[in-house]
Amino acid sequence: MSSRKQELGTDSAVPDRRSRLRAWTLQEIKAAALRQLAEHGVEGVSLNAIAKEIGMSGPALYRYIPSRDELLVALVVDAWEELADTLEQAAARHARADAADRLTAIGLAYRAWGRSQPDRYRLAVSTRVGSGTLAPERVIPAAQRAMNVVLAAIAELPDAGQATDLPDSLSAELQTWTERVGGPPAPTPGLLRALLFWSRLHGLLSLELDDHLASMALDPELLYRAELDALGKDSQPWSA
Repeated sequence: MSSRKQELGTDSAVPDRRSRLRAWTLQEIKAAALRQLAEHGVEGVSLNAIAKEIGMSGPALYRYIPSRDELLVALVVDAWEELADTLEQAAARHARADAADRLTAIGLAYRAWGRSQPDRYRLAVSTRVGSGTLAPERVIPAAQRAMNVVLAAIAELPDAGQATDLPDSLSAELQTWTERVGGPPAPTPGLLRALLFWSRLHGLLSLELDDHLASMALDPELLYRAELDALGKDSQPWSA
């Protein structure tokens, strides 16, 4: 019976025509939303405008995407997942390098993805939707995948376990954070270092994307590489 189903193309493992059509339509809706995002920013994303662009009635579109918030969440999850894929691939390509070099490769991949997808990057990293405010059960695991790549590289640095004099309140908050988001067990200094790695690179990349560094006549890549070098060597990122 199973072989006969496969011959007829009805094996349960193969999506049926309706499922394929639904997946294709969802991708068309997302593509239209990304075009709006690029042209008008987050506030310009409109379900009615998307329906008009792709030739679908409003009620029909709502059968695929029940709300504008749901659409933004879907775009955010896609962005975080793609960024995590990019960082994981960079780490895998440098698996035999020392941890500092791997961390640099991860940081460069982060910048390259953000520069190639500036609107999606801003949506994921610079909006409340991207923080998981609307759908933490979906957004946070996707975002945590990217952080886990950084944590894994930092854990292999020679001084990864070196004690850092942190306020007790901050140490407790860092441990609570990683437990809440499902991060891997890690010593507090490693958690702080990973968080600073992300925040400092995000700060430079955001300044670059918004042309602040260009207005200062500074080379963003030189600044970025200098920061990566400092982050790979700095064993005491916290100073009282």
